Amino acid sequence: MMNPLRATEGRGRTKLPATGAATVTVVLWASAFVSIRSAGAAYSPGALALGRLLAGALALGAICLVRREGLPPRSAWRGIGMSGLLWFGLYMVVLNWGEQQVDAGTAALVVNVGPLLIALLGARLLGDAMPPRLLAGMAVSFAGAVTVGLSMSDGGGASVLGVALCLLAAVAYAGGVVAQKPALGTASALQATTFGCLVGAVVCLPFAGQLATEAADAPASATLNMVYLGVFPTALAFTTWAYALARTSASRMGATTYAVPALVVLMSWLALGEVPGLLTLAGGALCLAGVGVSRSRARSGSGRAAVQEEPRPEEADASA
Repeated sequence: MMNPLRATEGRGRTKLPATGAATVTVVLWASAFVSIRSAGAAYSPGALALGRLLAGALALGAICLVRREGLPPRSAWRGIGMSGLLWFGLYMVVLNWGEQQVDAGTAALVVNVGPLLIALLGARLLGDAMPPRLLAGMAVSFAGAVTVGLSMSDGGGASVLGVALCLLAAVAYAGGVVAQKPALGTASALQATTFGCLVGAVVCLPFAGQLATEAADAPASATLNMVYLGVFPTALAFTTWAYALARTSASRMGATTYAVPALVVLMSWLALGEVPGLLTLAGGALCLAGVGVSRSRARSGSGRAAVQEEPRPEEADASA
């Protein structure tokens, strides 16, 4: 019989790297909003998505060669294929398109429906638990996202098409996360990300002509931003996301991404000189507070919750 103290220590060692991986993901995904704003001025939605995915696939492929990473197990291909189609492919194209139709505040508000959809789909399809702290944290974070979205809105009428595209992006994001979770039971985080990225690139190949034409005329800054999007927010951040997702529930990971709007506000302030108002800062604080609540654990019965939530150390090692 395993010593309970050793089991707890093993879970602690697993949780700390997973938390760090989730933090890397959230920071890089927040930085992507600044880069998309720059690159999107020179590249159309499909071309930008394809360029980003190609850059990401090249970076991931090189890492796989160095690590001698093989093909994912057959049982993981369904989840990898679905996440590649929905999350790497459809999500990136429609989000780029949607942000050209509506202001950033509206886009952020609509896309932040995603974590709620992940929680609902995770509970329905994956059997994820919905503890009160997770629900309370998501409610607080969503209120913060609404506050940030309204405060950043330019006051103009939102395009119906733009709102629909952002909502479709949120649905694709949620579906991709829930599809990826079972695949991580047998495939490594690097395998799931690499081949999901390749699937997304194949889906976006119809935009290859646009990418070639626009790359010839685009300024170097826009192209560099596109490459940055592929190497860091895609190749690195999606891998750290998969690493953390393999070690916790889809619902809890989805709630973590509510920190993104708060970081976007901070990065826009530092990089673009866009000084946030008090309402924006208050909304960002709510986002972070909600994430803290959703990631916390109740003191009573925490041992049982940890056993249900975190995999055993040997299972975690198998999926790394």
